[in-house]
Amino acid sequence: MTEVVSVRFKNRGKNYYFDPAGNQVQTGQFVVVETSKGLELGECVKGNFHVEDETVIPPLRPIVRAATASDLSAAEANREKEQAAFTACADKIREHKLDMKLVDVEYNFEGNKILFFFTSDGRVDFRELVRDLAGVFRTRIELRQIGVRDEAKMLGGLGICGKEFCCSQFLDEFQPVSIKMAKTQNLSLNPTKISGTCGRLMCCLKYEQDAYEELVKNAPKVDSYVETPDGKGTITEINLLRQKAKVRLETRGGDPVVSYFPLNELAFIKTGKQRRAEIAAEVREQGSQGKPEGTPRNLRRSMGKEEKSPPPKRRDSEGSEEKRRPEKKADSPPSEKGQSPQSEKPSGGDRPKPRRRRKKRPSGGGGEAPKAE
Repeated sequence: MTEVVSVRFKNRGKNYYFDPAGNQVQTGQFVVVETSKGLELGECVKGNFHVEDETVIPPLRPIVRAATASDLSAAEANREKEQAAFTACADKIREHKLDMKLVDVEYNFEGNKILFFFTSDGRVDFRELVRDLAGVFRTRIELRQIGVRDEAKMLGGLGICGKEFCCSQFLDEFQPVSIKMAKTQNLSLNPTKISGTCGRLMCCLKYEQDAYEELVKNAPKVDSYVETPDGKGTITEINLLRQKAKVRLETRGGDPVVSYFPLNELAFIKTGKQRRAEIAAEVREQGSQGKPEGTPRNLRRSMGKEEKSPPPKRRDSEGSEEKRRPEKKADSPPSEKGQSPQSEKPSGGDRPKPRRRRKKRPSGGGGEAPKAE
């Protein structure tokens, strides 16, 4: 076991473990600690306590001292400098016409370094900006690009639930959130309803995901064909938290009946795909037998997949199913001189086969077509 003290910087971000180095630190007390960037002022969120050795990431840096009045006044002076640096940097960004949004400015405790946080849709060439800022403040300058979630964490605000952002309140790290979580929890897939102020999926979708995944394992899927105490039907909706399902029951005549049943009263029979294939086969079989008085239409209505019957074929006056074709007018008989052997009338009094006349078009030179002698 290792004795540590949990410290947080600027009332946001992750908690870090530090070696108390023989100091007794109380919760809420400010301390000066040694970091990789130099001395920093932080707030103790948990006093001296012991943790497992595996949870400590070496090297464990020590606490230098408890914050004094001069340390607190120096930190307050840095806060005032940050406001002036924010205004100056925003003006420089407008001068250089850079596509970037300045989010926050942070002075280190010793005052020899300024860190600027910004967001942008792509990469930004800010070398000229760094030179100008270094010439103004005469100190080390660092620009760091962050994401929209980090921006919301730094600025803070209220979510759609009416409470403060989880990321700025207690979340140490961002957990990956996917649209599959919203589907599993039967939430609306409207982006405006499942997205936070930052424009990304809400972090709270992750909170109940493990419970929903455990409930889904023992629940039938939507569109399954099941047996209920009132008969067989198809599941149209499932409420995992209440453990109830909405079922459309099959009826022999009339409209389908919709009822709610507990999941423990349902017996799975087959999937919706198998059931639809079975109904389609039954409809084809009844159609081949002359379509007796069965209930294929009612079955399709109960499944919610009623098929439209094809339009009837047009029949002529003689009862044949052939399509009517417009009669073509016979061409006028050709002259005796220009008559071709194919234009002779067939013997036996058969009806002559109509021949299409091809229209002659004038030549490209605009001359008239030659006349037959």
